[in-house]
Amino acid sequence: MRADRLVSLVLLLRRHGRLTADTIARELEVSTRTVLRDMEALSAAGVPVYAERGRHGGFALSPGFRTELTGLNHDEALALLTAGSGRGEQVFGLGSALASAMRKVVDALPESHRATAGDATRRLLVAPETDLLSRRLVTEEVSDTTMIEVRRAVLAGHKLRIHYAATGQAPRWRTVDPIGLVTVRDRVYLLATRSGADRTYRLSRVRDAEELPETAQRPDRVDLDRIWRERSARFLSDGDHVTVLVRMNPARREELLDTALAVRAEEPDEDGWLRLEATFQDSRHAEWALWQLGTDAEALAPRSLRASLRDRAAAIAARYGDSPRE
Repeated sequence: MRADRLVSLVLLLRRHGRLTADTIARELEVSTRTVLRDMEALSAAGVPVYAERGRHGGFALSPGFRTELTGLNHDEALALLTAGSGRGEQVFGLGSALASAMRKVVDALPESHRATAGDATRRLLVAPETDLLSRRLVTEEVSDTTMIEVRRAVLAGHKLRIHYAATGQAPRWRTVDPIGLVTVRDRVYLLATRSGADRTYRLSRVRDAEELPETAQRPDRVDLDRIWRERSARFLSDGDHVTVLVRMNPARREELLDTALAVRAEEPDEDGWLRLEATFQDSRHAEWALWQLGTDAEALAPRSLRASLRDRAAAIAARYGDSPRE
């Protein structure tokens, strides 16, 4: 909305002092022409904005001008700024709204706290793109248009048409009653029902979406945390999932968590290693995941998994037992 953009524009100028029209346009994701029109609107509304010509010119506010916004104490503002400093802009397609909110948070701080809060957020890093082993965290892409349509249907309580590509199947349209959105490890899931049956859709597999005018058939109140736990438990108990008892070097624990569907039990072993009960998609998935860990992990059960890992290791040993062929 234009009113929100005008507020964001004023806050940008208050924070940075002087900005060119091109810079403002990039920050607000609008055209330079729109910025110029907004400047005229602010001036007409009595906001003391002025333009400076020349190489280092731009738009600025008269010194001392301040907007009336609800104040926050230092720790409240720091908590919001820190939460917004990670990859939160990717969650639910709210990037522009988050940027606007952060500008308002900074502006709401008392003058004496503004600089210290900005320095504090630079000393707190949330969810970097790589871990200590330089493994890049993979974020599933969801188009902005799809996310907006899904989010609007969820919040408005309307039915939703999605063009969804299930695993191993061609995409096809289906109409669902959306319940809520859940984000887990940078994956976003739509919890819904379809013809009264529970359904969970990974948003990265939604090729297109359309909010419908019909009211969704769903309860007025919802406990997403409980629903997610129930669906997770149901997912783990369905299909050909394999549960593996494994002992491993604790230094490789995170790698196992990244590949397993779930870890149901965990306790330290006598030698300082960990003993875990992990669930995998199937026996091939379990074999692949444990093979990546090499000698830092040992499958204790099932016996069939131990046998397949032993056979694979024997085949590798045989391959490298002789001198290479010339």
